[in-house]
Amino acid sequence: MKLYYSPGACSLSPHIVAKEAGLNIELKKVDLKSKTLAEGGAYTAVAGKGYVPALALDDGSLLTEGPVIVQYLADQKPDSGLAPKAGTMERYKLQEWLNFITSELHKAMGWFFNPAITPEWRAGVSDRLALRLEWLAGQLKGKQYLMGDKFSVADAYLFTVLNWAPMVKFDLARWPVLVEYQKRVAARPMVQEALREEGLLK
Repeated sequence: MKLYYSPGACSLSPHIVAKEAGLNIELKKVDLKSKTLAEGGAYTAVAGKGYVPALALDDGSLLTEGPVIVQYLADQKPDSGLAPKAGTMERYKLQEWLNFITSELHKAMGWFFNPAITPEWRAGVSDRLALRLEWLAGQLKGKQYLMGDKFSVADAYLFTVLNWAPMVKFDLARWPVLVEYQKRVAARPMVQEALREEGLLK
């Protein structure tokens, strides 16, 4: 399998999942500004949407969209416990988390990377994001991870999105539970390894 990624982007999530599951994947670096591959060639020839992640499977098919890719990877190694069994209520709860992260956190945090954002626009996005993070902090109280005491693919995704906060100057300090959660996930050996492979750790 080949994972098309850009350092620190949302493709970090499936990268972490692959590491946690013990899956061998080939990393293919993408320059998102020029839509080109580090090895040469147009990334849009691989993935027409032009953004990461994309996962090229050994049979030649392609999967896109992070929440789908992380579930696919977890299902390749069900004993890893990274995703509950398909069809169970626990799996639907996991999908509920993935959907919340992608629609309410990822999209909101992503707006801050837009160079055209105005102060008024930023303030509005910040207020809405703060409401979502306040709720999230309440859900994480007394829990190690989103699904309880076990790390899941949803944690890989949430970690990735929260990791953008310093880059876009969005302060998470008002939610100590989120700061501690972020540190806890960051300390995981496979998370460290993924960060190192993307050049995000020295």
